[in-house]
Amino acid sequence: MITFNRRAILFISCLLLVGVANAQGKIPGGKIEEGFEYRVLPDAQPVTAKGKVEVIEFFWYGCPHCYDFEPELSAWVKSQPKDVAFHRVPVAFREDFLPHSQLYYALLAMGKADALNDKVFYAIHKENKRLLTENEIADWVASQGIDRNAFLTNYRSFAVVSKAKAANQLVMQYRIDGVPTIVMQGRYVTSPSIAGSKAKAIEVITFLEDKIRKDRYK
Repeated sequence: MITFNRRAILFISCLLLVGVANAQGKIPGGKIEEGFEYRVLPDAQPVTAKGKVEVIEFFWYGCPHCYDFEPELSAWVKSQPKDVAFHRVPVAFREDFLPHSQLYYALLAMGKADALNDKVFYAIHKENKRLLTENEIADWVASQGIDRNAFLTNYRSFAVVSKAKAANQLVMQYRIDGVPTIVMQGRYVTSPSIAGSKAKAIEVITFLEDKIRKDRYK
């Protein structure tokens, strides 16, 4: 009869768990496979930047998971070469969330989206501001040193309202069922929930980036 002491059993158990996790590709350094860590859209969507790696993040300012993923994603974006084209698409799964989409596009139109993106997340998730009414949004934006009237002109503009509504059409085209979700080159889809963790999602994004380059941006 073969016996093992408790320490040996624990050690073997840990090895088995790591092996399973690697086989599933759920920890950094594990395998990355289509259908597990990412999926491929049945109908590829056209890219807007030819000869580049197009990366789209579908997000919602009110989503705690988007807020949690933002530091890792932003760090990845800042480290990328010039052939990576990164865009954000705000998602409003409900009509009353559309003000968040308008907020993003109004800031984008004013060239302030990158500067205030993290602050919007912080205001909602750490300062308990809903930012779902025009007055509340305008007051908050003004507190950030932006002219209130200039912001409202953009916020109410036909272009911004149209972009906010069109963003929800993209949700259907890209088959987005949750956020945050990353779509690359109009065909590859991944996210922290699909990949298994935030760290693994970044690893998958990098893997797909290399794949797209090797495939000559296809």
